Amino acid sequence: MILSDRLKNISNLVTNVESVVDVGTDHAYIPIYLVKNKSVKLAIASDINKGPVKKARQNVKDYNLSDKISCRLGGGLTTVRPKEVDAAIIAGMGGNLIRDIIEESLEVFKHLSYAVLQPVQNPEVLREYLYKAGYSILDEAIVKDDDKYYEILKVKYDNNIQSIEPIFYEVSKALLMKKDPIFKEYIEFKLNKYKRVYENMNDETELAKTRKIELENIINKLKEFLQCL
Repeated sequence: MILSDRLKNISNLVTNVESVVDVGTDHAYIPIYLVKNKSVKLAIASDINKGPVKKARQNVKDYNLSDKISCRLGGGLTTVRPKEVDAAIIAGMGGNLIRDIIEESLEVFKHLSYAVLQPVQNPEVLREYLYKAGYSILDEAIVKDDDKYYEILKVKYDNNIQSIEPIFYEVSKALLMKKDPIFKEYIEFKLNKYKRVYENMNDETELAKTRKIELENIINKLKEFLQCL
């Protein structure tokens, strides 16, 4: 099975576990890939919609993996019991929704060795939540797939509440250290986006003035980061 760059990078962060649940599995591509490549022994492919679960079951059957991959219908992590799996993948949805899925099933999440999270929007919302709610970010990756940038986080709950500069909700400290060329592109992309927002702000309300100051700080920080990459 050939995965997209996004799904391949998510899969690469699944290491040293025997079982995994893939939340929002769609076609069960990641569970099939992980089991076929012996990265895990067992997997659960979970989705909130009947159509994807039906398609996932057919794909699992086509690969003769029905004894190793269970397909389940349900939202978030509600399809698994605490300690049933070693790790979780929650990918392809907004950072706000991923945060809500974690909060909804804390007893499941807290018993995981780790989770691989891939928000498609609002990664800064998710990262802020993780730092403030007692999660450690073990690793991060970034991938450009079909002209879109995707941040991928590997996290673990350990009650490690951290106080950190707000800019690091926007920008990954781990990826800054790695100096990945794609990350430099991504910083340039974010910088241009915030510049456009700033230039198009014409309101003179107090709220607008406060937002402009915030944007100025972000823009200056992003320029600083680019000098280091």
